[in-house]
Amino acid sequence: MASVAAWSFLLCNLLLVFVQVLGGRDFYKILGVSKSATTNQIKKAYRKLAKEMHPDKNQGDEEASERFQDLGAAYEVLSDADKRKIYDKHGEEGLKKGDVHGDPFSSFFGDFSFFGGGMKEQNQELPRGGDVVIDMEVTLEELYSGEFVEVVRYKPVAKPAKGTRKCNCRMEMVTQQLGPGRFQMMQQQVCDDCPNVKYVAEEKLLEIEIEPGMRNGQEYPFVAEGEPHIDGEPGDLRFQIKQVKHPKFERRGDDLYTNVTISLTDALVGFEMNIQHLDGHKVQLVRDKVTWPGARMRKSMEGMPNYENNNVRGSMFITFDVEFPKGSFNEEQRNGIQKILSQESKQTVYNGLQGY
Repeated sequence: MASVAAWSFLLCNLLLVFVQVLGGRDFYKILGVSKSATTNQIKKAYRKLAKEMHPDKNQGDEEASERFQDLGAAYEVLSDADKRKIYDKHGEEGLKKGDVHGDPFSSFFGDFSFFGGGMKEQNQELPRGGDVVIDMEVTLEELYSGEFVEVVRYKPVAKPAKGTRKCNCRMEMVTQQLGPGRFQMMQQQVCDDCPNVKYVAEEKLLEIEIEPGMRNGQEYPFVAEGEPHIDGEPGDLRFQIKQVKHPKFERRGDDLYTNVTISLTDALVGFEMNIQHLDGHKVQLVRDKVTWPGARMRKSMEGMPNYENNNVRGSMFITFDVEFPKGSFNEEQRNGIQKILSQESKQTVYNGLQGY
C-alpha cells in the first residue's frame, strides 16, 4: 500500500508539472488552426486575421491592440520550426526558458519502465525518397494580387506485384561454428521477405496558391509528393517561385522601380499623368515644378504587399528621363528661349565618376 501511495503522489506531482509547463496562451486557438497545421496554413491564417484584427481597422476597441499582439506572438512561434517544437513540448513557459531543461518526463524516467511499459520510445529513422524541386515561373502581377495555379503531376505510385523481394536489410552480428568447440562472430547482412511492388505513374492535380507578396526563390512545398522509397517514406515536392522579368517594373524587396520619359516642355512647366499599376488601378503623378533628368519621385504604399503582413506595402520609385527636341532653332527662337529661362550660359568640367 505504501508503494501505491508513493506512486500516486509522484504521478500527481508530474501532472502538476505538466500543467505548469504547458501553461500560457494557446497559439493554435489564437490563429484558428489545428495542431497538425502546415507552415503554409499557419501563414495563410495569420495574413487573413492580421487584415481583420489590425488596430487601424478596429479603432475604439480597447482590446484590439492586445489581440493583435497575441496574433503576432502566435505567428512568430508557430511559423518557426524550432520554436514550434519547443512550444508543443513545453508551452509558452518553455519558450521563455529556452528549453534548456529538455523533456522533463524523459529526463526524469530515462529508460525506467513501470506498469509493463517503457517511457522512452526507440526512434527508428525510416529511409526517405528524394525531394523534387521544380521551378515555377510567375508574373509580377500574380505576385502582387495572388493567384491559384493548377499543375498536373505524374507521380510514381507503388502497386502490388507478383512474388517477393528482399527488404529491411540490415547488418547483424551472427555466430558461425567453424568446428568442434570453435566459433566465430562476424557481421552479415540480414533481410526480410516483403511483398513485391511495381511503380505506376498516376496523374494528380495539384493546386498552388501564389500568395500576395511571395518572393523570388521562395518555395511552396507539398509533403510526401516527391520521389517514393520502396522501403520508407516519399520525399517532398517543392515548387520554387521564379519571377518573370516585367516590362515596366523592377522589384527590389517590397519596393517597385520604374522609369518615365517626359518631354522637355513637361519637364520645364510641370505635368500630370497616371501610371497603371499591376492590378489595374491608377497611380497619379503631379509635378508643378522643373523636373531634371534623373529626378526621382516616391509614392509610398504603392509597392508590393509584404508577404508576412499584407497590410504593409513597399513604395514605388519613379525615375524621370527627359526627351529633348531634335533639330535646331532659328535666331528668334533661341533669343526667346534665353529670355524665358533668364539663365546665363554656363559650362563646368569635372570628374563625374568620382566616388565610384
